[in-house]
Amino acid sequence: MKFKNRNLRALAEMVIGDNVNFPYRSSSRITQFFEECDLDVVHDGTTRWAWTADRLGELLSEPQNAPSTLPPRFVHVLRVLMQKGDAADNDPDRMSALAELNKPLSREGFEAFFGDDNLLYVRHIGTQTLSIANSPHRPFTPDEMRKRENLSSYLDSCSEDNLIEEVLLPLFRQLGFQRISVAGHKDKALEYGKDMWMRFVLPTQHVLYFGLQVKKGKLDAAGSTQGCNSNIAEILNQLLMMLGHEIFDPETSKKVLVDHAFIVAGGEITKQAKNWLGGKLDATKRSQILFVDREDILNLYVVSNLALPKGSTPPPTDFGVEDEIPF
Repeated sequence: MKFKNRNLRALAEMVIGDNVNFPYRSSSRITQFFEECDLDVVHDGTTRWAWTADRLGELLSEPQNAPSTLPPRFVHVLRVLMQKGDAADNDPDRMSALAELNKPLSREGFEAFFGDDNLLYVRHIGTQTLSIANSPHRPFTPDEMRKRENLSSYLDSCSEDNLIEEVLLPLFRQLGFQRISVAGHKDKALEYGKDMWMRFVLPTQHVLYFGLQVKKGKLDAAGSTQGCNSNIAEILNQLLMMLGHEIFDPETSKKVLVDHAFIVAGGEITKQAKNWLGGKLDATKRSQILFVDREDILNLYVVSNLALPKGSTPPPTDFGVEDEIPF
């Protein structure tokens, strides 16, 4: 990805403090700022804005997580730049700084905003796809842990249909998947082994198709189904149907086969279950299977800054912000 030169310069001037809404940074403080961003660069004494613009341009050239997103390390720099702890007396909520930041970003098709955790997020204006700055495996803040616990409680009590419609649908949409369709789960009509299907457009514009088989509880390799737990053997036939049945993509007016199958569980997917399923499939089909269990759902949901589903209790925040962020 590449920004126009004037937009890169505007962002660089915010980093070095040549914009009145941002603190001034000398050469040593510019180096210190990038250290806070976990970047090993040292200002060499040349023109501050030009050197900073070059560093930002290098970050923009790094790989994206998904189409219509910014590279993670670039987003992290913007997040550090907009920390609310650096607010000036005349801009305590940093709304003036945010307005300045959005001027160059909007010219490139992006929009920055503060989430309910008071951290900065960036989304694409056209597709609303969120640029994720953090790994889902990073340590979580206390507010994020409370949000994670509330979502976990919701997964304990929700139905399978609610898991699909209230959690997985917005989550995968936020992660950049397209054409997400629920395949008649309530009446079991035309499922052919899948509860959902969706597609993902690679940066090369090639399209991959995904089918999802969703179970509310734990997936294990026990001899029979017990309670809300599901036996992995029950998934096998549904999985083979999913991989062998064509789906119709109305956008291309073509029938296509599923490239990969997600097995999604609202509970744990045990190692024994994964091994049993792998032993029943040939090498080609094994490479098509992807697993998503409760831990993956919780972690991805939190770092994507999605509002909690209806019926769950939102966690309190230090700043008293209770409104959900629209996407």
